[in-house]
Amino acid sequence: MNIPKFVEMYRKDLRLKNYSENTIKNYTCQVEIFLKAHQSVFTEPEKINEQSIKNWLLQFKTRNAMCHSISALKLFYKMTIKQPMKFRHIEYPRSEKKLPRIIEKHFLLEKLSKIKNIKHKAILTLAYSTGMRVSEICNLKICDIDSKRMVITIRQSKGRKDRIVALSEKVLEILREYFLQHKPKEYLFNGQFDLQYSSRSCNQIVKQYLGKEYHFHLLRHSNATALLEAGTDLRIIQKHLGHSSSKTTEIYTHVSTNILQSMALPI
Repeated sequence: MNIPKFVEMYRKDLRLKNYSENTIKNYTCQVEIFLKAHQSVFTEPEKINEQSIKNWLLQFKTRNAMCHSISALKLFYKMTIKQPMKFRHIEYPRSEKKLPRIIEKHFLLEKLSKIKNIKHKAILTLAYSTGMRVSEICNLKICDIDSKRMVITIRQSKGRKDRIVALSEKVLEILREYFLQHKPKEYLFNGQFDLQYSSRSCNQIVKQYLGKEYHFHLLRHSNATALLEAGTDLRIIQKHLGHSSSKTTEIYTHVSTNILQSMALPI
């Protein structure tokens, strides 16, 4: 099986469909691993049967990992192999009804105030204030910060969409202090040997300053919950976070203590 040929064909198909480079990288990697695992039995991707695909998917231990693989393989067989019917009986696993974890506001603010490393403080404070995803923080460029209008432009994020988020005076002050000390080039946060800070490093500093049980995306959940508890309209939070569906944003109503406390309980 000529795996590099099929992977490159798939990469070109995804580019023609205008998928982001991050998605292209992830999807082609999924397909390459899948093909390598089956090359000893099947000579061509077309010959890999439905049952073999199902057996492959059953190895994933989490729903997210399985969904990611299904998405990548489904597009591969639809666009590149021209066999969309291979997935007619393969559905996404049922979603788990889990509430998003958040970090308590006062605990978070106290921890952020004690960070001495200005770069780490700027990254974590910006993430909590704006609810930006880790990829959005890493891809943020200096020119995306508009201190006159007090907004940040997030370009080509999830779903290849641009959006604008508000920039607070306090965060701008921290960013200016960071900028004067580190003098970043092009990207707002440069890595030690790279122009961009890595998502792995972002997660490491969350664990370093907030606790090993936390990860970067919890700052986004915490931001959404804080906005909701401050009385921000759900539609504004939806636009702020870049959610395509209001149902995604509505999940935060289930973790808001203010909303729960306002309920008139019968006893």
